Amino acid sequence: MRPSGRKLDELRAVSIETGVTRHAEGSCLIRCGDTHVLCTATIEDKAPSFLKGTGLGWVTAEYGMLPRATNTRNRREAAVGKQSGRTQEIQRLIGRALRAGVDRVALGERQIVVDCDVIQADGGTRCASITGGWVALRLAVNKLLKAGAIVSDPIVDHVAAVSCGIYAGQPVLDLDYAEDSEAGTDGNFILTGRGRLIEVQMSAEGATFSRNEMGQLLDLAEAGIAALVEAQKAAV
Repeated sequence: MRPSGRKLDELRAVSIETGVTRHAEGSCLIRCGDTHVLCTATIEDKAPSFLKGTGLGWVTAEYGMLPRATNTRNRREAAVGKQSGRTQEIQRLIGRALRAGVDRVALGERQIVVDCDVIQADGGTRCASITGGWVALRLAVNKLLKAGAIVSDPIVDHVAAVSCGIYAGQPVLDLDYAEDSEAGTDGNFILTGRGRLIEVQMSAEGATFSRNEMGQLLDLAEAGIAALVEAQKAAV
């Protein structure tokens, strides 16, 4: 029995509310159970200097957690004076994932920055950030298309992410914190809307896993991603 009472292949309740901030070109609040992430997309009219003259655009991401997103207060990283290694790793992951769904030639020499701010954390914050970040990116690109700033849609596919793991000896979909903290195996799966793999992060936390178990987790992830993509479509 899962702590939440969910079935082994059941996602947490997902909602995506768009247009939640006034100034960002694209924004949404994604809720995956008790994990809530605010995602905003900002269009910058020039690409990073390393892309100058290439005709290629860029999509990047920044990630952070509010001090009371968790059970105890975490100090703001700005107060500490540097980002943690975890923060840097997660925001690079989000950027890589979102770029996989973008035709950078069609985007042109501009940059879109996707900010993902965790308001409340209950496991799966990086996955929620990727899924919600794509929605914010989609909305920002829609504005470019409407304004005639670009002539063809640079977004080639949906991008979404979900966690899967082995909890109490059973493969389960979409781990919350209670499961994630005790899972024998923990994995994050990032796929396109067509089911193409972008990235898989898996590790044996307390027990090794078999190739067959990895296949079971991928099957769960594919079904979960398909449901998340439907939520993205409904949102935009």
